[in-house]
Amino acid sequence: MTPPAGRSPQRGEIWWAHFHTDEPGKNRPAVIVSTNPRNSHPRADTVLAIPLSTSIQKLGPWHLLLRAGETGLREDSVAWAENIGVVGKDQLREPVAGHRALTNTQICRLAGLVRLAMGCVAG
Repeated sequence: MTPPAGRSPQRGEIWWAHFHTDEPGKNRPAVIVSTNPRNSHPRADTVLAIPLSTSIQKLGPWHLLLRAGETGLREDSVAWAENIGVVGKDQLREPVAGHRALTNTQICRLAGLVRLAMGCVAG
């Protein structure tokens, strides 16, 4: 299944997605972090996404805690910035119902956490 006809994922939206590291048939919420021009380009068949999890017991330096009240999700979640990945648009199922898109500030914070996960420090 591909995204709804005529519907490109937008930066900051939370979609159900299948990552190559997930078990077959398993989908998880993921925040789309690639830019809208890339997401909507007719030849781009992938997006950049960061997986979310409700397993928030052990928050690491590359994790961003997202409270349910901020996102509209049913539970608090953590964005795993160290697991940023390329996801085929054909692996996107649909936007998570009732979610609120992440803000530019939150997306940029995630970008900083990705840099940290890569060993890049400000300087």
